[in-house]
Amino acid sequence: MRESWDDKVVVVTGASGGVGRATAVEFGGRGARVALLARGESGLEAAAKQVDARGGKALPVQTDVADYDQVEAAARRVEVELGPIEVWVNAAFTSVFAPFVEIEPKEFKRLTDVTYLGYVYGTRAALDRMLPRDRGVIVQTGSALAYRGIPLQSGYCGAKHAIQGFHESLRCELIHDKSNVKVTMVQLPGLNTPQFTWVRSRLPRHPQPVPPIYQPEVAARALVHAAAHPERREYWVGGSTALTLLANKFGAGILDRYLARTGFKSQQTDEERRTRQRDDLWEPADDAVGHDYGAHGEFDEQSKARSLQLWASQHERLLSVAGLAAGVTAGVAALRHRTGPNGGR
Repeated sequence: MRESWDDKVVVVTGASGGVGRATAVEFGGRGARVALLARGESGLEAAAKQVDARGGKALPVQTDVADYDQVEAAARRVEVELGPIEVWVNAAFTSVFAPFVEIEPKEFKRLTDVTYLGYVYGTRAALDRMLPRDRGVIVQTGSALAYRGIPLQSGYCGAKHAIQGFHESLRCELIHDKSNVKVTMVQLPGLNTPQFTWVRSRLPRHPQPVPPIYQPEVAARALVHAAAHPERREYWVGGSTALTLLANKFGAGILDRYLARTGFKSQQTDEERRTRQRDDLWEPADDAVGHDYGAHGEFDEQSKARSLQLWASQHERLLSVAGLAAGVTAGVAALRHRTGPNGGR
């Protein structure tokens, strides 16, 4: 069943496009009051209209999450204009697609400030309000790359690994304090978002997500579900995420060699890199071109709108009961086969 979020206050960072945009709209469609934090005015305005049209109430707030003072000011404004924050979803990020030695130190710092410290700052602003009330949920948007690094994305992988460690540490502290504030993390697969249109890239060909590719709404539904069920420390979305994490756990060295052989080609299309493409590392790409990119990228035809693995992770208890019932049925059938139809000789 779809959880209702009527009049609950939700903050989503990175809400002008991609996963953040889809997540804000999903919460809006369930009646939430949604604060949208991002840098780009064009994307924020369009996202706010979508949230309102779906039945929610939107508050767009231009914010650079790499600046703690801006994040804190945004949180204060949200509570004044919408009410107490119930859920905070960290989803903002940026990246540079290139071999590590081709990324300038200032670029690496910038993407780390946004993609890692942006989560730290958002989490701190949320906790400063949730802890005194002893309620609230913080959802960290993760990735299979939080566990498994891949070539050409050293900065992004490093940031996601950092978020994973930060999440685990904070969760332990909250459990120790017996706090009713919950934190959870959602590990995502390759997604059809606009990042591959606006990411800073030094690859010879146009970047793409590692297949299989999923639509951002798959991620959005997972993040909303995690906010409603934060008891689990993390959720995995997509069969590719599950396979990657399991392969890394049991065969990391083999996976190193496999990705060294396949990871360069799988992250590029056959199209040459667009040399005049505006990227979002320092400035919001939508404002630079006066264009709202929305939630979807350029790979709609190749993208999946559903994830069986996500459904399974959301219905573990049902599947456990079904598995137990199937086991009992099989056991009874085997017993009958051994003893005969009349219960034995």
